Amino acid sequence: MTTKRRRFLQSAAGAAATLAFPCTAEVELQSPAAVPPTPSEGKLSLPQIRMGDYQVSRLIIGGNPFYGYSHFNRLFSQHMMEWSTPERVCEILRRCEANGINTWQFSHMQRPLADLQRYRAEGGTIQWLLLSHPEMEKDFTLIREVVKLKPIGIAHHGGSAERKRRAGRLGEVRDFLKAVRDAGVLVGLSLHDPTLLEQVEEENWDVDYYMNSLYYITRTADEFNKLLGQKPLGEVYLPEDPPRMCRAIRQTRKTCLVYKVLAAGRLTDSPAQIDEAFRFVFGNIKPQDAIIVGMYPRYSDQIRENAERVRRICAELAGVSAGSTSSSVL
Repeated sequence: MTTKRRRFLQSAAGAAATLAFPCTAEVELQSPAAVPPTPSEGKLSLPQIRMGDYQVSRLIIGGNPFYGYSHFNRLFSQHMMEWSTPERVCEILRRCEANGINTWQFSHMQRPLADLQRYRAEGGTIQWLLLSHPEMEKDFTLIREVVKLKPIGIAHHGGSAERKRRAGRLGEVRDFLKAVRDAGVLVGLSLHDPTLLEQVEEENWDVDYYMNSLYYITRTADEFNKLLGQKPLGEVYLPEDPPRMCRAIRQTRKTCLVYKVLAAGRLTDSPAQIDEAFRFVFGNIKPQDAIIVGMYPRYSDQIRENAERVRRICAELAGVSAGSTSSSVL
């Protein structure tokens, strides 16, 4: 058995252990009417980056757990989505803002757009970033429609961009990005394959920011055959991927928003393991970069926990940087 195959089997065994639901009581989320935000309560702060005219928290909440994208299986996706009612989504966003998370990232679908408008009607002010959907990539009039709701930026979907690249259709991706530019918001490109980032940089595309998956989960069957001798079942998270993506991130001057930080929940067996994952990514990206983390606060207050984690780890790394004459990465 090759070293790479042994590493994969070890990581797969650990991932399987996380599929069981936690045997703890659910966290009660009060209704928005029960805990209205007041100036006297104040809001906690988080480290921020600048994106165009916007100040964005270095921890951004992702929308996947709300809308049935568990990246495990259909049953877990359904489990997440049934719990994430519009009322709960609005309350989670309220908790995000109270803890310093000022930006939300989600995909172009009717439900999250409706939740956003409901939250805004209730007084919420969270900023948002949009990821494209195949329908939007074909019909650019949808870009102009969604821009009326004032997103910070719109990014082309990573898996779709990589499929178009393999088919020799990257021109379609550039056409989409131009339509976003013409609509007057920041232009983003999502990706899983670091070589796509390197190509885009070399060709000097008109892009304001990248969304970077730490794991190259969109490999083709042929690519997996070369690495592992076969294509495993389901999504594959190889531990060799994050260092490779981080190298590409550090080589671009543009802002990168890093996602799959916790390998879609596979690195959540303990607070120490989550700390390690956060510390790795913040220690290996640029100060102008941020992370996107999907949260499912059904069994613990993940909003508060992750916000505190980001404050603590960013402060630790800033202290290390300030006290050393040369920078180092984990």
